Amino acid sequence: MKPNSKAYLPEPLSEEEVTKIIQESIDETGAASIKDMGRVMAAIRPKVQGRADMGKLSAMVKARLSE
Repeated sequence: MKPNSKAYLPEPLSEEEVTKIIQESIDETGAASIKDMGRVMAAIRPKVQGRADMGKLSAMVKARLSE
């Protein structure tokens, strides 16, 4: 019998948690435009590593910084 590999994975973050982390990271870095996306992503990465889809998260950050 194979062990359930999902039992070893970290709990995925909810949409609300991801949104909160994005906003906190934008505030922490002082990001004001899309030019600051790299700094925001660098701040976010350790907080969400293995718990969120980085492609989706990147699109969310880009949308937030484009407002």
